[in-house]
Amino acid sequence: TDRKKLHTAPVGQVFRLRPFHVLVATGGGYAGYRKYEDYRLEQLEKRGIEVPVKLASEWEVALYKSVPTRLLSRAWGRLNQVELPTWLRKPVYSLYIWTFGVNMKEAAVEDLHHYRNLSEFFRRKLKPQARPVCCVHSVISPSDGKILNFGQVKNCEVEQVKGVTYSLESFLGPRISTEEMQFSQAPPGNSFQQQLVTKEGNELYHCVIYLAPGDYHCFHSPTDWTVSHRRHFPGSLMSVNPGVARWIKELFCHNERVVLTGDWKHGFFSLTAVGATNVGSIRIYFDQDLHTNSPSYSKGSYNDFSFISNNNKEGIPMRKGEHLGEFNLGSTIVLIFEAPKDFKFNLKAGQKIRFGEALGSL
Repeated sequence: TDRKKLHTAPVGQVFRLRPFHVLVATGGGYAGYRKYEDYRLEQLEKRGIEVPVKLASEWEVALYKSVPTRLLSRAWGRLNQVELPTWLRKPVYSLYIWTFGVNMKEAAVEDLHHYRNLSEFFRRKLKPQARPVCCVHSVISPSDGKILNFGQVKNCEVEQVKGVTYSLESFLGPRISTEEMQFSQAPPGNSFQQQLVTKEGNELYHCVIYLAPGDYHCFHSPTDWTVSHRRHFPGSLMSVNPGVARWIKELFCHNERVVLTGDWKHGFFSLTAVGATNVGSIRIYFDQDLHTNSPSYSKGSYNDFSFISNNNKEGIPMRKGEHLGEFNLGSTIVLIFEAPKDFKFNLKAGQKIRFGEALGSL
């Protein structure tokens, strides 16, 4: 009778999880997993050990695609726009900076309290002098990232990573009408690759750049060119990190993407922004009609938009290094372009690159 009474509560209340707790646990677990995977791959690369290619089977791809990544990405986008309390901003952003190796000394605003939400932090601008644009070479990197693959396009197949390819026609979609592109008509019997090459003696080249979550998320014009057409493919939002790119064939053809096509001084030129998990939002600054990751879409569909009109016979001119668009998290940029046979890449597969640095030249 002299014992103190204990105040009890229902078990459900004691162990009730708050959304914030779930977010912290999930985000922390994912961050730790990514840190481990990146460390493991870096160690293998330092030892000169190639990670063997092991492609996913059809049922594995179907199972992965059944995950509601589009819905999760929209939810993540909404969460990113929630304004954080001032006292919480530095701890949250500091964890992200440590996990993904962000260099805040390059940011135009280094004060973490300035960024009201994660979305603003992801889309942070750089100091003007942080990324000098190479004036010597004809093609520069449109973004920060890692070079996954580059070289000539052969047999209408493009390598997303070494040993894993995807179809050029599936990726870009059917040939755009010559009236819009203003290119010479290729003979109908030619392959899709040959139809893209407009000048005799030229070849088709490609370059794949992977943007990690810690990279600068804006992308820029890689050369002086004119954008005449946009094609938007709604699709899945599977991860595009190098490990998944080695596992799923034609990964970039499954995912949502925005293909910008036009021409430069040597002929055909295209830049494709590929979406990924939590990167449903792809923004092109001069294209206000583009809306990515919509709730509903038809499988295998795409929609076209021409920038050539009665008032604009040329399209959208872009200067090398000019702001072009942005992701809300890391993703992938794919360049496919026509150039003379003596075009040379100044790259190594797997190397880190920054926006403004040279990709290649004649």
